[in-house]
Amino acid sequence: MNKIRYFDHAATTAVKEEVLKEMIPYLSIEYGNPSALYSIGRKNKKAIEESREKIANAINANVNEIYFTSCGSESDNLALKGIAYANRKKGNHIITSKIEHHAILNTCKTLEKEGFKVTYLNVDSDGIINLGELENEITDNTILISIMFANNEIGTIQPIKEIGNIAKKHNVYFHTDGVQAFGNVKIDVKKLNIDSLSLSAHKFYGPKGVGALYIKNDIPFNKIQDGGHQEKDKRAGTENVAGIVGMGKAIEISNANIEKYNKKLIELREYFISCVEQKIPYIKINGHRTKRLPGNCNIAFKFIDGEDLLLNLDAHGICASSGSACNSQSSEPSHVLMAIGVPYELANSSLRISLGEENTKEDIDYLVNCLIESVNKLRNLSIEYQELVNKKIEN
Repeated sequence: MNKIRYFDHAATTAVKEEVLKEMIPYLSIEYGNPSALYSIGRKNKKAIEESREKIANAINANVNEIYFTSCGSESDNLALKGIAYANRKKGNHIITSKIEHHAILNTCKTLEKEGFKVTYLNVDSDGIINLGELENEITDNTILISIMFANNEIGTIQPIKEIGNIAKKHNVYFHTDGVQAFGNVKIDVKKLNIDSLSLSAHKFYGPKGVGALYIKNDIPFNKIQDGGHQEKDKRAGTENVAGIVGMGKAIEISNANIEKYNKKLIELREYFISCVEQKIPYIKINGHRTKRLPGNCNIAFKFIDGEDLLLNLDAHGICASSGSACNSQSSEPSHVLMAIGVPYELANSSLRISLGEENTKEDIDYLVNCLIESVNKLRNLSIEYQELVNKKIEN
């Protein structure tokens, strides 16, 4: 059996050994309910607050501005619905973009059914919004702007500081889905004028099933889930103590090593792109060439089907993706690639490679060799490609 080589860190990451070590006691020995008044309950509550402080420190927020959730999608839902419901008397207009994660897009669709109006901004061919268009769409009824920090498919990083400045200028709240960004980009919510930020632990070597939401103190928002009074009465349900502890440790490690981590990933990414461009013809790099997440590379390989390519790579022990893991069961082409103007057939032939700290130059060499073999194999089965080859031979 081929050794597994993992290139899908945008989908999820492995839990670090140091993170797991901190979590284990809260899965066994320290089992008290953090809402209980006895000692083992209070100890769990203290562990939660320590993690809350670590997350706040990492993004330069106040401790009481951090709320724990089950994942990035829940954080997105709570941010958009919570802010929208609480500010409905002020207005009913929300601005987002066409390339958001479905946690944002589908939440916006729900809000539209409830009487809110949503503007979906276009993006350019690199996946970046037009700041002028954003400002022009703001009205007296606009209460919220939600633009993702970095795209999960093509890695493009938005001009977050400028968006934050525009939102502040017009007295509009600004939320950003930072699920892909954190761990890859240094985030300071105060310097960037971010009013709300969504995070998910399993994207930066923490556990699955735990996320966090930053909401600035002076912003009113409603809970969207009924139950107990956990998380300052904003998010009901017994806390996932082990997960929260793991998230706190993961965020601490990630923030401390971000410069070194980014340098390594950018070098590997550039090496990978250079190899592919030299050795495989008829390709297209999707997303901004430099304003992108350090470990992200999205490439369209003309004349092949992306799913067939993934299956061929899987036979070589390679884990990659054709787009968002949350939308992998859909047969439709990526809404992100369609929004940046990638033709239908190219959108269905795209491969997302997202690198992580365990990847090496030797891994990249293996990936490139397998890509060459797989792409050639699939193109030899393509009638369109064979016609192109024959036409070249005739000329």
